[in-house]
Amino acid sequence: MITMKLTWLDANSWLVEAAGKRILVDPWLVGDLVFGNAPWLVRGYRSEPIAIPKDIDLILLSQGLADHAHPETLEQLDKSIPVMASPDGAKVAESFGYQSVTGLTHGETALLGSEADGVRVQTFVGAPVGVTKKENDYVLTFLAEATRLYYEPHGYPDAEHLNQVGAVDVVITPMADITLFGLAPVVTGKAAAPQLANLLKPQVMLPTAEAGRVEYSGLIAGALRTSGGADELRSQFAEQGLKTEVIRPMSGELLTLSLRSAAAV
Repeated sequence: MITMKLTWLDANSWLVEAAGKRILVDPWLVGDLVFGNAPWLVRGYRSEPIAIPKDIDLILLSQGLADHAHPETLEQLDKSIPVMASPDGAKVAESFGYQSVTGLTHGETALLGSEADGVRVQTFVGAPVGVTKKENDYVLTFLAEATRLYYEPHGYPDAEHLNQVGAVDVVITPMADITLFGLAPVVTGKAAAPQLANLLKPQVMLPTAEAGRVEYSGLIAGALRTSGGADELRSQFAEQGLKTEVIRPMSGELLTLSLRSAAAV
């Protein structure tokens, strides 16, 4: 059995531990979440602070927006930690003085460490931002154990290219739909999660983009509508006879996964 440890830190933020590496994904750990200095529009806040994890080997950013590349968090983290990010995320990290920043466009691959025991980061087309821009999703391969993890926070899988990837052990993706007034999509997890289960055949799937211990206020917060989720997806998989396990993590609690075997690199 191979072990992977995951800690969900609310919203899109995760700490991934595997094969001796600790990767911080889309971290929002301190301060409020505000877009464009407009708290009246939306403001995310916590009643209890989160301790900043130590001994991080990589910061991975899927987007450049504040809920993925959170300015106050990036300001406090150690600037010597390597960063891999979408082009917009890379610009944010560079603006805070990070010493090693790798901007990744769709289809690119980067390596943290060595081919023997490092982490291979493959980049795919992710969520649309604005009219023409699309941000990143990732497949991480922990080479020492040949375990693989897929991450995308808005429910926009790159099906055209992911069907060439093969099996992935763990998938982190939204499992619910979040819309504005029940109309305009913000997160499209209800369709994306089953699609990913069929594309990547993971052993385990976990939801992301949920609030956890975060509370939201503001004009947009009151207009958000949520449908679906992990329980609904679990029932759907059971009806279809899929063996993928759906686990809903508890915010801030370490989850240890025992994976049956490694996916092929």
